[in-house]
Order: sequence, then C-alpha cells, then structure tokens
Amino acid sequence: MSWGIELWDQFDNLEKHTQWGIDILEKYIKFVKERTEIELSYAKQLRNLSKKYQPKKNSKEEEEYRYTACKAFLATLNEMNDYAGQHEVISENMTSQIIAELVRYVQELKQERKSHFHDGRKAQQHIETCWKQLESCKRRFERDCKEADRAQQYFEKMDADINVTKADVEKARQQAQTRHQMAEESKTDYSSILQKFNHEQHEYYHTHIPNIFQKIQEMEERRIVRIGESVKTYAELDRQVIPIIGKCLDGIVKAAESIDPKNDSQLVVEAYKSGFEPPGDIEFEDYTQPMKRTVSDNSLSNSRGEGKSELKFGGKSKGKLWPFIKKNKGATPEDFSNLPPEQRRKKLQQKVDELNKEIQKEMDQRDAITKMKDVYVKTPQMGDPNSLDHKLAEVSQNIEKLRLETQKFEAWLAEVEGRLPARSDQARRQSGMYEAQNAPSVNNCAQDRESPDGSYTEEQSQESEVKVLATDFDDEFDDEEPLPAIGTCKALYTFEGQNEGTISVVEGETLYVIEEDKGDGWTRIRRNEDEEGYVPTSYVEVYLDKNAKGAKTYI
Repeated sequence: MSWGIELWDQFDNLEKHTQWGIDILEKYIKFVKERTEIELSYAKQLRNLSKKYQPKKNSKEEEEYRYTACKAFLATLNEMNDYAGQHEVISENMTSQIIAELVRYVQELKQERKSHFHDGRKAQQHIETCWKQLESCKRRFERDCKEADRAQQYFEKMDADINVTKADVEKARQQAQTRHQMAEESKTDYSSILQKFNHEQHEYYHTHIPNIFQKIQEMEERRIVRIGESVKTYAELDRQVIPIIGKCLDGIVKAAESIDPKNDSQLVVEAYKSGFEPPGDIEFEDYTQPMKRTVSDNSLSNSRGEGKSELKFGGKSKGKLWPFIKKNKGATPEDFSNLPPEQRRKKLQQKVDELNKEIQKEMDQRDAITKMKDVYVKTPQMGDPNSLDHKLAEVSQNIEKLRLETQKFEAWLAEVEGRLPARSDQARRQSGMYEAQNAPSVNNCAQDRESPDGSYTEEQSQESEVKVLATDFDDEFDDEEPLPAIGTCKALYTFEGQNEGTISVVEGETLYVIEEDKGDGWTRIRRNEDEEGYVPTSYVEVYLDKNAKGAKTYI
C-alpha cells in the first residue's frame, strides 16, 4: 500500500490530512500541558493543606503532638506533603519528556511537511508548464497546417485560371511550398514536444509524485507512532510514582498502627499529675462538747451553719486542696511554686536542661574564641589577640551567671524530688522569697479569720491566697495592651527560636517590629496577635516607621 500509487491524484486532500494530523498532535500537547497544570495546582493545594494543619512552633498545640494519635496525624500531614511532591514530579516529567519533546517535534514536522509539499507543487508547476508548451506547439501546428491548405488551394485556383499571368501562378506556388514547409516544421516540433511531455508526465505520475507522496506517508506514520509513544510515556510517568505514593500511604497506615491509647493515657497522667496524696477522712467534730472548736489537720475544710455542713477551703490542710483551687493567671514565680509538685518538677527539669544547653553553647563559643586567639598569637598579621580578651571575659562571665542560675534551679529541683511523695506544708511549696515574707500569715490566716459562729469561708481562704501570691490578678486584667508596630523587618536568615521569649522566623519572611534593639543585640517582632518574640538583630533587615517615636532605619 502506497500513497504515491493509490492516491496519485489526491494532492490537495493529502495536504489537508497532514495538516489535520499536526493539529491533532498540538491538541494532545495542549491536553498534557493542562494535565501538568492540574498536577501542580493539586500538589500546591495538598502542601497548603498540610501546612495549614501543621502545629505552630513554640505553642501549646506543638505540645499536644506528644500523643500517639496526634503523632499519627502529624505523620499523615508529612506523608501528604511527600505525596504532593510526587504530583509535582509527574508534572515536571510530563513537561520535560512529553511537552518539550513534542513541541520540538511539531516544529520539525511542519518544516518537513512544508518541504515535501513544496516539492510536490514544484513538480506540478513543471508538468503544467510542459502541458502549456505542448498545447502551444499543437495550436501552432494546427494553424500552420490550415495556412498550408489555404495556400495550396489558392495556388491550384491560380493555376487553373487562364487569365492569370505566369508570374502570379509562380508566386502562388512558392507561397504554397513555404506554407507546407512551415507546417512540416511545426509538425516536427509538435512531435518532439509531445514525446517530451509524455516522458515528463510519466516521470511525474510514476516517479516524482510517488516518491513525494511516499515521503509524506512515512512522515505521517512517524507522527502517528510518536503520538503512540507519547501516550505510553504519559502512562509510564504516572506508573513511576505509584511505588513512592504507595510508600506514602504505607507510612500513613504505619502511623495509624502506631497509635497507642495506653501510652496516650500515661501521657495525660504525666501532664496533669499533681503529686499530692488524696485528702484523708474528715474527722467528726463534736460541737456539743464545751471545748474549743478546732479544725482537723487531715480534713479538707470544715464549717457549720444553720444545721448544714459545708466543705470550705483553709486551715492546715490547704496543701492538699490543689485539685480544687481555681488557679489564678498572675505572674509565674521563678521557682514555679504555683504548680503542683509533679508539674513543678517537670518545669524545673526543663529549665535546667535549657540552661545546660545555653552553657554548652557559651562554652563552644569560648572555645572558638580561644582558638582564634591562639591563631592571632601565632600569626599576628591576622589580628590582634588582645582584641579578643574583652569578648572572652564577657563569655566567661555569661557562663558563670548561667552556672549560678543552673545551681539555683537544681536546688529547687532537688527539693521537689526529695519531697515529692508527701507535701502538705504550704510554706515548703512557696519560693524562698514568698516563704520569708508570707509564711506566718499563710499558716494562720484561716484560723485568725473565723466567723462569729466559729466557721470560716472560702472567700477568706482566697484572701490568704492573694496575700501569698501578691502578683496574681483577676482574669479580666490578664491581657496586656499589645505594643504598636513601629516598622517592619525582613528575615535575612532562618532562625529557630527555641528559648523562651524568642520566635522562629524563616528566611525572606516579613514581620512587624514592635521594639527595636536596645543595645543587647535583640529585636522584638510580631507575626500576628498570638505570635511575638525576640530575634537576633543581625538576622533581620529592619525598616522603622519614620513617624514612630525615636525611629531610625538601620540594616
């Protein structure tokens, strides 16, 4: 089967068909391109969804992800992020291996098609030129033959006329001979041109056109094969990511199987366990005896009014009332004495660990400065070793301060760990400062403020709490007015704010400045209403509002 033989007279239809084939190829390219856009959009939406539900750093939400169920959810978010990455891979591979290749192929195909049909038109024009030349020779031969016949008839007429002179007859005879000679020459030319045209026509229909159409057929078949290969590649690119997507889904299943309800229950115990012993039995208070009413040491509270017994807070047993006392939201004591023993121990241990990390960081810095000083001593041209003495002394001083701070918290931690099983003494739960100032009034407050009938009220007990924690405030005064923004800043580097009071930033992120550097190398910034803290000034590029008080732009 050959287009050159079967379709020798379908030049125009083949031209339309091959153009349609290119249109189909371009349509497929457009389809794949839109698929890649969908994959990118889907991947972006998945990443945004994963990011949206990620726990915020240094927040209460991050602490919740200690539980195995929350860890499984976090693992799902991370796996979905990887899952989105595979859709990006599909888009990238389809763009590079299908779209880019087909776009380049289409350009080559158009050039090849143009060349073939140009050759076809050129062959057509040549055969048409030969045909016109043949027609011209044919008409000239026909005209010369007619002229020769008329000249012959005229000669014969003149020759038969007796009234015509001999000279006129001779002239007519010569004219007839000339016309016959011209007719013979035209006949010879016509015969030659006809043979040439027949040869050219045979070459056109049996050689030139078949060769051109054969090339066009091969070009079209290559286009069809190329589309088939692209469709196969389209499927293979999807298939390539299936194992990785399967691993992502396996990771989600594994995370689900790692959920341990017993472990989560234990974490709840560790998070909220107070460390106190449950209150003992309430002793019977016999008010019929003519004796001074006393409060039992192991009772929750006691009062009597109008024949009813009511449970009140106060007395020596106040140390056992942590589960029932409403916690105020005032300033937290440095030794966390406002917390139950178990929670206080955890906070103190966390603080000790943080201080040890800071000490290690300062020691590393000291070692680095010491090494640099040694280099300066050995190679003076690199710098003055004495210039590092001040920095070295400053770092050593910071280490000493941190060690003293650590010793203080370790002492509190030792106290808590030594007394954790049974702590009923209120004074031993307070810090040294509060113990020295308020311990006597705390122990005797409830007894000194008895009502006329010998009972005491919860309000009186709460008043003693106010004396002990003088810095506590009501809930309605908890929230401070947020500081106004005095400018903006752009993060030059990523900073992981792991210490209390700091905030993490990502390189390129824009935030608000609410307090500029006071000379300590830290700038206070805000991301939103709930997230603010300090970052190193050298990590950000600050643009202060010129209208702000004392504002100055620095980089």
